[in-house]
Amino acid sequence: MSGFRFLNLVRPFLPLLPEVSSPDRKVPFNQKLLWTAVTLLIFLVCSQVPLYGIMSSDSSDPLYWMRVILASNRGTLMELGISPIVTSGMIMQLLAGANLIEVDFSLKEDRALFSGAQKLFALIISLGQATVYVLTGLYGQPSDLGAGVCLLLIIQLIAAALIVILLDELLQKGYGLGSGISLFIATNICESIIWKAFSPTTINTGRGPEFEGAVIALFHLLFTWNDKGRALREAFWRDRLPNIMNLLATVIVFAAVIYMQGFRIEIPVKSNKFRGQRGSYPVKLFYTSNMPIMLQSALTSNVFIVSQMLATRFPSNILVKILGVWEPLEDSPQLRAVSGLAYYMSPPHTLKEAFLDPIHTLLYIAFIVSACALFSKTWIEVSGSGPREIAKQLKDQQMVMAGHREGSMYKELKRVIPTAAAFGGAILGLLSVGADLMGAIGSGTGILMAVTIIYSYWEIGIKESGGPEMAALSDLM
Repeated sequence: MSGFRFLNLVRPFLPLLPEVSSPDRKVPFNQKLLWTAVTLLIFLVCSQVPLYGIMSSDSSDPLYWMRVILASNRGTLMELGISPIVTSGMIMQLLAGANLIEVDFSLKEDRALFSGAQKLFALIISLGQATVYVLTGLYGQPSDLGAGVCLLLIIQLIAAALIVILLDELLQKGYGLGSGISLFIATNICESIIWKAFSPTTINTGRGPEFEGAVIALFHLLFTWNDKGRALREAFWRDRLPNIMNLLATVIVFAAVIYMQGFRIEIPVKSNKFRGQRGSYPVKLFYTSNMPIMLQSALTSNVFIVSQMLATRFPSNILVKILGVWEPLEDSPQLRAVSGLAYYMSPPHTLKEAFLDPIHTLLYIAFIVSACALFSKTWIEVSGSGPREIAKQLKDQQMVMAGHREGSMYKELKRVIPTAAAFGGAILGLLSVGADLMGAIGSGTGILMAVTIIYSYWEIGIKESGGPEMAALSDLM
């Protein structure tokens, strides 16, 4: 079957799939801000609305380590978060980039078919995930829930996934700023950091109630303990609850990523069409932005889910043990990997853990750095941001590299872009590992994604509010 016929299979479903129509005029910046705020509000409301029909379940959460990154909230309409739309988008991009499906993005019809295929695939993935969640007893045993409630839970999860897809499409079509996926991830991570810093809820850790929020706990301990030195030590280093050192580590990683966002190589270009018009094409250190860390997270989360589900069904199978052995955390039904492939793919959660098992630490660092570098290098090829595509774009705009012949432009870009992509991906991986070892709030991966997304929103804001001159300059870049 040819790739083009594969896309044609989507055609009968297009009239059935809900779609956000493109704006018929340019949307003003103020209206874009309003639509972005409304989209965010809907997402936050859905993150708090509980699913109807769930029974209290003490089962382990297979997505526990990935919830912040997937913008999901257990037991709510946002149970699946952005997982279906991200997975379908990545698979479709990889299929198109590897020429396994034939698609011409210069044709409006092909773009519509490709977008429809992504949407349809996301709904199929959400159906699969929802069915697995319900039938594996995440909300209570299916026999106790009954067939009607099980079906209702699946319908709710698919409807919520459709809401996420449409909200993302609303922003992508130009009504708002950026993309829904990025907005939801950044919001979820920032919400988690703020909550763990200022949460007023109390948790009993065996020594009496303690405030969950690190900053509130600091003041509470200083005011209630007579030994102020011991109170400070407790606030800075306490176990099992967020502490001030976690908060400082988060701030350090934020600052490091923002500082590194400025690293770039400026390639001078000039216009063949208009004499004297010069500019530069910037190749950033983080050329592929947060994409490598997102792909690595998607891979890890899928391995964790499959490993946990197999481990609960076939705990003595040797192949399942090689994939991962899971044990519950202290005083909690939540599972964590203790050996197998899943163990070496999960980070040591403290510096003490890292020193006690150096082989785990070294293998984890090697996995993260190499995976991020590889994903980053692969992504430029499949997403149309590789040296060949950039050379073509510049040629179409009648731009050439200053001091180089037109024919050598691709060769020069090939020397710079793949190296920047792979090196930037590796640096992101190292920052992620460093943040995890320092105990940064919201996981290293989560913080990196939040910072890169917030920075890209800042750039969008400058471009949108800077008038036509700024827009023209950014188009050149």
